[in-house]
Amino acid sequence: MPKKTTYSAIHWSACTDVGRYRKKNEDAFLALAIDAEGVRRLGKYGHAKLHGCDYVIAVSDGMGGANAGEFASQVAVDKITNLLPQSLAAAEQGEEIDFQSILSELFMQIHAELLLLGRSYEELSGMGATLSLCWVRPYRLYFCHVGDSRIYHLCSSGTLSQLSQDHTHAGWQYSKGQINELQMREHPGRNALQQALGGKTQTMNPCLGNVGYELGDQFLLCTDGLVEGLWDSGIKRILAGTNSNLECSVAERLVKEAVTTDGRDNTTALAVYFSQCVV
Repeated sequence: MPKKTTYSAIHWSACTDVGRYRKKNEDAFLALAIDAEGVRRLGKYGHAKLHGCDYVIAVSDGMGGANAGEFASQVAVDKITNLLPQSLAAAEQGEEIDFQSILSELFMQIHAELLLLGRSYEELSGMGATLSLCWVRPYRLYFCHVGDSRIYHLCSSGTLSQLSQDHTHAGWQYSKGQINELQMREHPGRNALQQALGGKTQTMNPCLGNVGYELGDQFLLCTDGLVEGLWDSGIKRILAGTNSNLECSVAERLVKEAVTTDGRDNTTALAVYFSQCVV
């Protein structure tokens, strides 16, 4: 019999839904693989070897009148595809790559582009977007975030943590332990963004960080529509039930339950997990 080999793998799934009441979907998501040969867009679900590639995943929630919100979120994710490889190529001329500086500069460029478009076209005035992005390397993940979309990390030990901070007053209070999850959900200012890409935000201070991970860990990027329909305990329950034999992907199960429970807003989820595969 041929000798079996093992390799570390990344698995991903993504799903977006307009919700039960909205007419347009202003959410967008992106999954990329970056290697020496260039940049490839990934499909809604799949798996690949963890080593040999960097992976970039992102979700964005647009805002603005008419078609502006839908356009803003699409601009945000499209700019990642165009700008990130350029930034990475420039950084590789040095000895070490400062991932967080690259991500911070990327967000500033997208912010400037949306502000320019908003000033240049009346129909796009005031448009903006949230953006939550993760850059995945073997056993370390770098993230950058602005707005009230979220990034979660579920450790193989079963601990769920929110890596991002909602850029609202309620989100700040929650991050400081001043209010609990229920109080944050009922807070009158829970949807009043203090920061976003574009919009009326002239200065921006994105949330940056990095975290190590192990095989068996999972990460979730989602827009606020999913959070409206699922408490953290519900998110943890569905992520913990990850099983390749189920008919629906992790992202589909998350979105389906959130829309069924609430569904007032567009809802998007992009989930990744890491495993050991045998071939």
